[in-house]
Amino acid sequence: MVPLANRSHFRHSPRMRRPINPGILYGVAAYAIWGLLPAFLKLLKPLPAPDILAYRILFSLVLLGVLAAALRHGAALRRIATTPRLMLALTASSVLIGINWLVYIIAVNGGHVAQASLGYFINPLVNVLLGTLVLRERLGRIEAVAVALAGCGVAFLAYEQGGVPVIPLTLAFSFGTYGLIRKVTPVDAIDGLLVETAILSPPSAAWLWFAGASLAAGPALWLLPASGVLTAIPLILFAAAARRVRYSDLGLIQYLAPTLQLVLAVAIYGEAVTVPQWAAFGLIWVALAIYAAGATLTARRAAVTLPDLA
Repeated sequence: MVPLANRSHFRHSPRMRRPINPGILYGVAAYAIWGLLPAFLKLLKPLPAPDILAYRILFSLVLLGVLAAALRHGAALRRIATTPRLMLALTASSVLIGINWLVYIIAVNGGHVAQASLGYFINPLVNVLLGTLVLRERLGRIEAVAVALAGCGVAFLAYEQGGVPVIPLTLAFSFGTYGLIRKVTPVDAIDGLLVETAILSPPSAAWLWFAGASLAAGPALWLLPASGVLTAIPLILFAAAARRVRYSDLGLIQYLAPTLQLVLAVAIYGEAVTVPQWAAFGLIWVALAIYAAGATLTARRAAVTLPDLA
């Protein structure tokens, strides 16, 4: 046992501070990129949304193939390809992420960045719902209050819109379910995304061949490979984060992306946001602060009580 006189020093010793979970850093990086992605997609606007999606998929496949070859992931990829359970899971996740990408591109280049941001404000609630119902993750009282408060804010936003928010709900549930599948599927982040893009590549190539628009009036050609990089990198980071942190906690980090998207929508693209909508967003941000406070308090309690077990 640690002598009583020394416990105070032991509890607060820098050596006992837990290192930051790398999954949190991966998640922050992924959501920051996604939050600023509308600015890049606007540059591709001369092309139709299905064309942009197809190029994103094909160039992502090239990048991921190079990474997998450089890292010698051939054996892991063969294991995935010969395991029906893994292929079925990744086929489902590829369909979900394809839907998510297409709807997002349509929303951004159709002048609905604020609507897209609403989808990703709803998404953390979907993460929490799936985390508690499917993965049996438990929320503390403070966290539960925060989730309920955020739910009220989202419901009010939907009410203000005057109907079912199709774009936000599609984005929220497609990505939330995608993330759940990737969390419970035991594959490496790069390998899983490579298989997903490989599944989506044949229909993408077929679309560009038979129905794609001419590149003559499109964006600068260098932007197309860049679309693959900005598609693959945040998804690799996200998949790595989802494997390392609680899925409900991942929902907390996710508020970074829609906040950045909302700033772009209002400050850069001049999209109108009403006073009631701002009030609802404010309610969600308060919920986020409460959730963060609850999670931080829980972590500190765990750090303080741990030395007493010695």
